[in-house]
Amino acid sequence: MKKIVFLSASLILAAISLSVSAYDGQNCSEPGVCWEPKPGYPDKVAGSKYDPKHDPNELNKQSQSIKEMEARNQKRWENLSRTGKFVYDVEDIH
Repeated sequence: MKKIVFLSASLILAAISLSVSAYDGQNCSEPGVCWEPKPGYPDKVAGSKYDPKHDPNELNKQSQSIKEMEARNQKRWENLSRTGKFVYDVEDIH
């Protein structure tokens, strides 16, 4: 049993070390920045077939929800300062 565990562990370590040493990093612009576009990928993405064409309304959803969250937190804080009790549900604040 010990022999099987030892052999499987050594095979796993060998596979990991081979995969790590497989990349030589010769085409890195700087250490850690080794992304290269595939052949045919445009220099400028905007207007190409790779352009995601995000809807501005979809992009603004998060900022709108953050503003709404901050407004709710402001109401909670004001109620806590006034009454000394924390109320989570903003609709329960009078």
